[in-house]
Amino acid sequence: MNTIRTAMLLAAMTALFMGVGYLIGGSGGMTIAFLIAAAMNLFSYWNADKMVLRMHHAVEVDERSAPEFYGIVRDLAARAGLPMPKVYLIDSPQPNAFATGRNPENAAVAATTGLLQRLSYEEAAGVMAHELAHVKNRDTLTMTVTATLAGAISMLGNFAFFFGGNRDNNNPLGFVGVLVAMIVAPLAAAMVQMAISRTREYSADRLGAEICGHPLWLASALDKIAAASGRIRNEDAERNPATAHMFIVNPLSGERMDNLFSTHPATENRIAALEQLAQQWQADARGGPARPRAAERRAPPPEPAEPSAAPKAGPWGTPEAAEAPPVPTPPQKKPSGRWGRSPTGPKGPWS
Repeated sequence: MNTIRTAMLLAAMTALFMGVGYLIGGSGGMTIAFLIAAAMNLFSYWNADKMVLRMHHAVEVDERSAPEFYGIVRDLAARAGLPMPKVYLIDSPQPNAFATGRNPENAAVAATTGLLQRLSYEEAAGVMAHELAHVKNRDTLTMTVTATLAGAISMLGNFAFFFGGNRDNNNPLGFVGVLVAMIVAPLAAAMVQMAISRTREYSADRLGAEICGHPLWLASALDKIAAASGRIRNEDAERNPATAHMFIVNPLSGERMDNLFSTHPATENRIAALEQLAQQWQADARGGPARPRAAERRAPPPEPAEPSAAPKAGPWGTPEAAEAPPVPTPPQKKPSGRWGRSPTGPKGPWS
């Protein structure tokens, strides 16, 4: 299904690219745009992930340069049954993260330094589990290719201002066609982002909660990320708005409504869904109807915590811990705050 969806999206992007080319240069412009789009489709399949990582100045890290962050990704990938992805850090004060790559065997996950500075160990694990869920669901190819092509369409629209007004360009609509191209191009990125179904975020939230074993870890992380992203600009994301749909929370300023043009569901709705999932798991753990289990990818429900008990330590604190790969235990903290954990407790080695 993802293959068909990707093929349809590439066809739509190619048609849009050709349409802008026709409005700029007539039939000749459309032919040139088709050839460029065909070459970009092939190029972006193999290289779009590298381009997106370069756009955001991501730096690859390993177990020596970022041991605890790398360890979180390694252990969660093992629990999800995924190959170890490449791990990147982005030097940005805004907390955020994304995944990229054409398939799970060639995947990469990236987090900003702001995310590691502002989130606790558990919250960082919830975020990276969400990104690994995108990898497992094979969303990353579509998300990465559309980011590349959307940026190309926007640039093509900018060219219309300089090259589209020539009378010799065989454009049947003349200057009106150029104006249409200039108006359509800035909207192209938004149209592409709309093509990325927002239901994928809900699906990745749920699967990410199953991978790490605690929906409220991700809920707490989303709350912090959304609050900080409204105050802190991500300069690379602002320069490359076509990549906004790849992040766990929209990195662009001024986008907070769950409307037709939003690239993400409203954060409040995602948090509510995760809270409801946590309540369902607790009810099941108390003896309610058993929730369906989807083979090895689904993590066990957490034990219902006593009011005075410290929060359990993610996948390593579940009843099936013996079956899961060994994972380092994060610092234990006294429960407090909305999600029963300390929102300002000790973080990883990055604190």
